[in-house]
Amino acid sequence: MTTLNGKTALVTGSTSGIGLGIAQVLAQAGANIALNGFGDTNAALAAIQATGAKVIHHPADMRKPQEIAAMFAMVHEHFGTVDVLVNNAGIQHVSPIETFDPQKWDDIIAINLSSGFHTTRHALHGMRARNWGRIINIASVHGLVGSAGKAAYVAAKHGLVGLTKVTALETAKTGVTCNAICPGFVLTPLVQKQIDDLAAREGLSPDDARAHLLGEKQPSGRFVTPEELGNLALMLCSPLAAEVRGATWAADGGWTAQ
Repeated sequence: MTTLNGKTALVTGSTSGIGLGIAQVLAQAGANIALNGFGDTNAALAAIQATGAKVIHHPADMRKPQEIAAMFAMVHEHFGTVDVLVNNAGIQHVSPIETFDPQKWDDIIAINLSSGFHTTRHALHGMRARNWGRIINIASVHGLVGSAGKAAYVAAKHGLVGLTKVTALETAKTGVTCNAICPGFVLTPLVQKQIDDLAAREGLSPDDARAHLLGEKQPSGRFVTPEELGNLALMLCSPLAAEVRGATWAADGGWTAQ
């Protein structure tokens, strides 16, 4: 069992979905947890408190570097360090390039990519000083392949994979590692909206829309779960992964094996 007793994990975009699932697994391993996001904060705090872990929440808008800096200041005030950084915050918008809303492009790049640079920048100094740290970027299968209509998301996630590799190279001679997890379809609110839109557009039942969405891309025919991604993140925090550096771990039900 990997223990994170005495360590602090900051997980962005963690009031629901993948981020909350990862935060719960890290909390169960003994980490103090710093949550971030705009979802149901009380429910998220309760979910972490149920593990017995210490937890705080900061509502930083991940588009705004000054709010990211304030979030780090709050975490340092409460827990002293950020030992594990999980960059999970993300938004999505689907549209052909020629009709893609420029503001949505800017927001997606800011939240899905640039925020990972700002958080990493703040976390690295302390990690280097302690000669231990784990940076885990939640990219996506779309950090490895493209899909029509998702120009900003695909560009941001490919960029996050690139940032992962550079961070890994710059910390290669230290006890700090940086890796990316690239999930396929996870039943998050973002994906549920895609299912709902598909059902409405094609006149499908929710079950048929779900099966159709998975059948197009994910050969396993099942969603990846937040708990599975949390356990993968926990493994990357363990001594087993001390020399896993700059890797892109596809957890995608076979999507990128095709």
